[in-house]
Amino acid sequence: MLAERDAGREGARSAYVARAAAAAVTALLCAGCGGLGGDVSPTERGTAAPDGRVVSPLDNPDGTKPGLAPVTTDADEAEARDLIKGLATKGRGPKTGYDRDEFGYAWMDTADGVPLARNGCDTRNDLLKLHGRNVRFRSGSDCVVVSMDLYDPYTGKDIAWKKAKAAEVQVDHVVPLSYSWQMGSSRWPEGKREQLANDVLNLIPVDGRTNSAKGDSGPASWLPPDGRIRCAYAVRFAQVALKYEMPVTEADRRVMLRQCGG
Repeated sequence: MLAERDAGREGARSAYVARAAAAAVTALLCAGCGGLGGDVSPTERGTAAPDGRVVSPLDNPDGTKPGLAPVTTDADEAEARDLIKGLATKGRGPKTGYDRDEFGYAWMDTADGVPLARNGCDTRNDLLKLHGRNVRFRSGSDCVVVSMDLYDPYTGKDIAWKKAKAAEVQVDHVVPLSYSWQMGSSRWPEGKREQLANDVLNLIPVDGRTNSAKGDSGPASWLPPDGRIRCAYAVRFAQVALKYEMPVTEADRRVMLRQCGG
């Protein structure tokens, strides 16, 4: 039984790695095809937001495409469950020693090994450009975003955002850094923690109040208010955990499966 479970987890990890690698190759081949804020073809999966740009996490294994579209078909839910079943589980450890600085300074552009690193623009602005519409920049800059329209997948609402009220949009770590610390990142090399904190796969700009309410919760304690997006959220949580070979709690894994029809 244990051998079968381990084989299933290894199969899920291998499938995820292969898919992410293929996405990375595609991104490299298409370098220069368009800006981060440019048009993206609508996804064939799920339901798109009004701008038609959001992409299902099943079609976005490296996080370099905008948005988070719902997982809606039976076939996609089955694929989502297979991914989630590949997660290892363990109990949540203590928070002792956790500090945000253990993951590098906020929104650093120098976390090697993740998409968009060392492009001259900090991680937060990269995320705003990637996910926003009608993006406007500070005069003389092609990096610092001062206004945009954002479709928030967690609440299903559009946000007209301006930098003067920056806190109205926060960049969520899908797998919270404190959660990762309690699940083993306290023993990772510093460089790996910096990757987790700045990897676009683990980052989504969302409504600020909603993100604050989430805190460092796992899926068993917090899910997005919009029920239509919960399976997609579980998939993205699983994608991050698999990429960084990080376990989740058994309760979180069980809730994630339930969101996708399990």
